[in-house]
Amino acid sequence: MKHTYKTSGTCSRQIDIEIEDGVIKDVVFTGGCHGNLQGIGALVKGMSPAEVISKVEGIRCGNKPTSCPDQLACALKEIQ
Repeated sequence: MKHTYKTSGTCSRQIDIEIEDGVIKDVVFTGGCHGNLQGIGALVKGMSPAEVISKVEGIRCGNKPTSCPDQLACALKEIQ
């Protein structure tokens, strides 16, 4: 199933997530630091949403209260 999440407080504007049988199949960020966000997307493929949430929730970007990885956790929590 494909999901779209509009981010808040980050350079990225949107996260498109595909989950099948409880496993992340694909994550694509729109906007933000392209290389870093491609890396995050590649690293989380094959993981469960709960595992990703436990690893990236609460990560901050500079002085911002959130980050692209934290927004991914928010998106995954909303999906569950």
